[in-house]
Amino acid sequence: MAQFINPFSDWGFKHIFGREISKDLLICFLNDLFAGEFVIKSLAFGNKEQIGLSKDSREVIFDIYCTTDEGKEIIVEMQNRGQEHFIDRALYYTSRVIVNQGIKGEWDYDIRPVYTICFMNFVDPLLPLGKFRTDMVLADRDTGKTVSDKIRMIYLMLPLFEKTEAECETDFERWIFVLKNMNTFERMPFLAKNAVFKKLAEISDLRTLSKKDMDKYEDSIRIMRDAYATYKYAIRTGLEDGRKQGLEEGMAQGMAQGIEKGMAQGIEKGKAEAEHQKNIEFAKLMLSDGDSTEKIQKYTGLTIEEIDAIAQSLH
Repeated sequence: MAQFINPFSDWGFKHIFGREISKDLLICFLNDLFAGEFVIKSLAFGNKEQIGLSKDSREVIFDIYCTTDEGKEIIVEMQNRGQEHFIDRALYYTSRVIVNQGIKGEWDYDIRPVYTICFMNFVDPLLPLGKFRTDMVLADRDTGKTVSDKIRMIYLMLPLFEKTEAECETDFERWIFVLKNMNTFERMPFLAKNAVFKKLAEISDLRTLSKKDMDKYEDSIRIMRDAYATYKYAIRTGLEDGRKQGLEEGMAQGMAQGIEKGMAQGIEKGKAEAEHQKNIEFAKLMLSDGDSTEKIQKYTGLTIEEIDAIAQSLH
């Protein structure tokens, strides 16, 4: 049975990073993320409503907005599943923060840096293939020289971080390893490496939650799983409809178009296989939370034999 909070839930993410009592955890993470560039000594949580962060799809998009002691404005997001135009969305909200710095009347456009950090529990095909961290700035296309440091977007695609506990060499890598796997731990790793992981263990220990907080956490987990089940059903339905339509059109329009549709179906088959792998990863999370085989089968569509095999691989 897992001992720690699932950080991919709305309540869990904010419980770890979005409270005054745990603010030093966010400071520590950000300093490790920007290691060697600058040091954040303190920060203040801001009102994200002022920058127009959307309330849509709250079951899958979790965000924290804060300002550092140096005036840098930072948005930290957790995105649990792929979203159309996600890269553009991040650019839009980062730009909104910059625009809201404007002062009516005379102003010399001396804007404060705005950084958006996106934890992505999926792989976005628009980002560099096979790269866990993508750090985007305004730079010259030919030389790569940074033109302005006032806007920056950092995408962390968690599925592409594959280091084991023993392979993590920096505190930033240790952070990512812990956040990616925390809800499967029976003990918190790296306690001897950095005291921050001891505090993280204390704050995220499920056994220390009050009944009220546990109810909120379990509701957050339910919302996350319901959203995933809905998403999975939509994909399955779309694939079935697309395959049926492709076959019908291929037969009607002749061999040439049939071949083209067949190639499209091959691509769809690849997507289906990727979806199956995602269901396996989701089953691992549910198993680590102690969920029953029947419940896991309901949410993932996997067979009992597949779930049993996954459970054995975790031991």
